[in-house]
Amino acid sequence: MAHGGDAKRLAEMRCEPCRGDSPAVAPDAREAMLAELTGWRVDVVDEVPRLSRTYQTADFAAALGLANTIGEMADSEDHHPQLVVEWGRLQVSWWTHAIGGLHMNDFVLAARCDELAAKAASD
Repeated sequence: MAHGGDAKRLAEMRCEPCRGDSPAVAPDAREAMLAELTGWRVDVVDEVPRLSRTYQTADFAAALGLANTIGEMADSEDHHPQLVVEWGRLQVSWWTHAIGGLHMNDFVLAARCDELAAKAASD
C-alpha cells in the first residue's frame, strides 16, 4: 500500500496522447509514482497491471456523484477508467488499454481523482 507523497505534483502534470507504441511505466518508476499517491495499489487482472483505489462515501448517491465527476474529468482527457459504484463506495481502476499496462497518464489521473474525491467530501 502506498503511503502518499507529492500527489499534487502528479495531478498538475499534463496527460499525453497514448498510442499502442507508447511506453509503459517502468517498474521502478511505477513504484516511485505509487508512493506519491495515498490509498492506491497495483492489481493485476488478466495479466494487465491496473492502478486501483476504493473511495468510501456516505451512501449510494454520493458514490454515484463521485463516479459522474470522475467520469466527466476522464472523458475530457479521453482516458477512461473502470468505475464500480456500490452503496457507500466507488472503486476506480486505471490502465491504458492501448499498451495493456500502466502509462504515466494513469498516475496523473489517479492523483486528479483524489483531488475530486477530497472536494466532493468537503462539499
